[in-house]
Order: sequence, then C-alpha cells, then structure tokens
Amino acid sequence: MSDPARADRTRASIPAGAVALAALFVAALVTGQLLAVKVLALPSAVAVPGAGSTLLVPAGVVAYALTFFASDCYAELYGKRAAQVVVNVAFLTNFVWLGLLAVAIALPGSPAGVDPGAFASVLAPSGNVVAGSLLAYLVSQNWDVVVFHRLREATGGEHLWLRNVASTASSQLLDTVVFVAVTFSLAPLAVRGETVDRRPRYAPGLRRGPGGPRRRERPPADGRGLGPPRRPGPSTR
Repeated sequence: MSDPARADRTRASIPAGAVALAALFVAALVTGQLLAVKVLALPSAVAVPGAGSTLLVPAGVVAYALTFFASDCYAELYGKRAAQVVVNVAFLTNFVWLGLLAVAIALPGSPAGVDPGAFASVLAPSGNVVAGSLLAYLVSQNWDVVVFHRLREATGGEHLWLRNVASTASSQLLDTVVFVAVTFSLAPLAVRGETVDRRPRYAPGLRRGPGGPRRRERPPADGRGLGPPRRPGPSTR
C-alpha cells in the first residue's frame, strides 16, 4: 500500500513556481515555432551587410524572447543544471507538435471547417523553417543559460536585471542569425545542390564562344558548308 504522507511530500517537493515557469517556457516555445512560418520584413535605419535596409526575422521573435525570460528565471531560482534540463526536454516538444500537426493535415477535412488546402498551406512549415528553428533553438537557449550564469558568477549574484537583459539580448540575436542563415541560405543551397555545381547555364539557342554566349549558327542546308546556300552573283569573267 502507498503511504499517503509520502505522496503528499512528493507532491510538495515540486514547487508551483517551477511548474509555472516550465509551462510558460513550453507554451511560448510552441507558439514561437508556429509563428515562425511567417517571416517579417522589418525596415532598418542602418544597411546591414548581406541584408540591406530590410531585416528578415521570424514572427515568433516576441514568443522566443519570452522563452529566454522564463529560462533565466528558472536558472536564477533552481540552478543552471535544472534550467538546462528544462531547455533540452522542451526541445522534444517540438517533435510532439510537429507530429500532431502532420496528423491533423493528413486527416480528411470537412467543408464545415477551414479549407484543408488553406490549413496546410498556412500551418505546415517547410523543411527549411523546421531545420532553422530547431537548430536556432538549441544554440540560443543553451547560450542563454551559460551566459546568464557566467554573468551571475562575475557579478557575485547581483544585478539580476543586467544578467537578464544581456543574456536575453545576445540569445535573441543569436537565435535570429542562426534561423535566417539556415532557413534562407544553408538549407536551400543544400537542397538545390548549388554548392556543388555553380557553372553558368545558357539558353538552348546559344553557344559559348570567346566573346561570351552567342547565337548558334544555322546548320548547313546542303550538307557542305555553314548556313543556307548562297545565290550565285554576277560573273566577273
């Protein structure tokens, strides 16, 4: 028989704050992943090399900022190791919602609800977005926990606001850079194989010559020379 007193002590050993922060972390994470299918084009006052005056960022940036806040609070209250466990276990929830979403898309839809094609086109993330999101999550979240605790050791446990702002800002920047680089550069190049074959391609009617591509000459009409047969001109003899 189970001991009721022992069961009560087990339940009491899990702080409500830890459960609330973990729930907030997972909720913000899943929301950010769903919003990542939309990419925002934000104007920039300063031209960024390689991006120009428009910055492309996932729409889930606000939700991701909330995950960094939750992980920082968790690390402050329950330690670095506990925060890393939450981050890495929550990573598995990405595959849970991806699986549930795939099932929902695969099942037949009813005309009474949203059009199945529109539902799939909006919510189904591309392989590039999934790869970019997952890799950006692993890198930025673990970076956030490490930076937060390094700053805590450097400040002797003081200046909580500084640790939170510095770790969150650097992690958010790292998350955006990794996501954009993988989603719009590395993954498309790997899929199309452009890193393997970069030779120029020409239209079927052109051929390569010393001065660049030029139009292919017509095949000989009489089988003896190039071009159509020439008309006989007036005799010079």
